[in-house]
Amino acid sequence: MKLKALIIDDEYPARQELRFLLSNFSDVEIVGEATNAQEALALIKALDYQVLFLDVSMPGMTGLELGAAIQELPKQPHVIFVTAYDEYAVQAFEVNAVDYLLKPVEPSRLKKAIDKVVKAYQESQPEYGEDVKTPAVKDKADQSTIKIDRIPAEKQGKTVLVAESDIFFAFTEQDYIYIKTNNDKLLTRFTLKELEARLNPQVFFRTHRCYLVNLHKVREIVPFFNGTYNLVVEDKANSEVPVSRAQAKKLRKILGF
Repeated sequence: MKLKALIIDDEYPARQELRFLLSNFSDVEIVGEATNAQEALALIKALDYQVLFLDVSMPGMTGLELGAAIQELPKQPHVIFVTAYDEYAVQAFEVNAVDYLLKPVEPSRLKKAIDKVVKAYQESQPEYGEDVKTPAVKDKADQSTIKIDRIPAEKQGKTVLVAESDIFFAFTEQDYIYIKTNNDKLLTRFTLKELEARLNPQVFFRTHRCYLVNLHKVREIVPFFNGTYNLVVEDKANSEVPVSRAQAKKLRKILGF
C-alpha cells in the first residue's frame, strides 16, 4: 500500500524540492499540495491522507496550530514537520508529530521519518497490506461523519475541491477517472461507482459504464443508433456524453420523452 501524502508549505520551491525527494520512495504517493493551513484543513477533511509533510511557519494559521486542529478530527493523518526552524520541535511532538525534519532535508532522515509513519500505520490499521482501498463499511462511516458537496481532484500538482454544481460529467479514460468542468479536465482518485454514491442522485445520472453526467448541464439529446443517444452538455467544448441502450430507457423516463 502507498501512503497518500499532502505537502503543506507556503513556498513553492520548498514544495517542489520535497516532492522531488519523495519521488524516490515507492511507498509514498503525493496526492496534493496546500499553500496554507486553512486550505490544508479543508483538504484533510475531504480526503483520506495517511501522512502530512507540514511546514511550521506559514501566514495565518501556523503549522503547529494546524497540528493541534488535526487532533480534534475523527480521523487523523500522521504528521511529519519539515521546517527551517529548530526551536519548535518540542511543540511539534506535543501535537503528536511522528518526526521533525530540518531544511534542507537529508534523504536518509526523510527515509527514517517515512519508516516511522509506515510502522505507525501498520500498528493502527490491521488491514494494512491486504487491500489498497479502505473497506466499504469504513467509507460509509467516514462519509456520515463529514459531508461535503465538493469532490477532491488534481490540478497542476495540487488538490482542488470541485463543487458539485461545477461538474458537467465524470468519465473513464485509460483506467483513470476524470471530472469535466466548463474549462478543465481534472483527475480524481474516486471510481465512477464511488462518485455515483457521493454525488446527488437527483442530479447525476449514470448514462454509460464509463460516464456519469450532471443532467442540469445537458443542453441537447441527440439520437444515435440502435436506441442509444448522445447528450450534448453546456461546457465550453460542447462535449458529448454517450447513453447506452440499457440506460436510454431510464433516461427517457426521467426526462419524460
